[in-house]
Amino acid sequence: MCGGEGTRLGGDAEKPLVAVAGTPMVDRVRGALATSRVERVHLAVSPLASATRDHLRAADARVVETPGEGYVADLDTALDRVGRPVLTVAADLPLLTGSAVNRVLAVAEGGDRVRSLTVAVPVALKRRLGVSVDTAFDHGDRRLAPAGVNVVAGTDDDIYAAADPRLAVNVNRRADLQVAEALS
Repeated sequence: MCGGEGTRLGGDAEKPLVAVAGTPMVDRVRGALATSRVERVHLAVSPLASATRDHLRAADARVVETPGEGYVADLDTALDRVGRPVLTVAADLPLLTGSAVNRVLAVAEGGDRVRSLTVAVPVALKRRLGVSVDTAFDHGDRRLAPAGVNVVAGTDDDIYAAADPRLAVNVNRRADLQVAEALS
């Protein structure tokens, strides 16, 4: 998912094209996916991110156009085009690695069917790292924040809580970008 403007981040570049350690975040995520078990990558863009769309097309990436009506509407459009089950990843996870992706896939595939997962990280981890927490929820005795990685398979959704810094650094604000740079 790489169709957002990145208004909270500020700056002139669209959020997916903001560089961390010299590489646009969307390319860092693409690199992580390329080293994972993921077989095919589709990149969902919107009219709000035309430079990102052009960047990805120039790289011969599989681009899926979405309406730019928000994350859920854009995700629904992308799912209609690529089907399920699918791993979704936000383009603002510059520390993502193939091994972290493979762990999520292994959890989703555990059992007799692929299950839907919302991947979340402890809020305490995000605070310890110094990154922003925009959304949080309680799960058991833990306060968690969505990581921006999900598996969409069916209607039932399980929570996978991962205390993994590679999943905890979503770049939404300048301070998040500084943390990502420091940890790169």
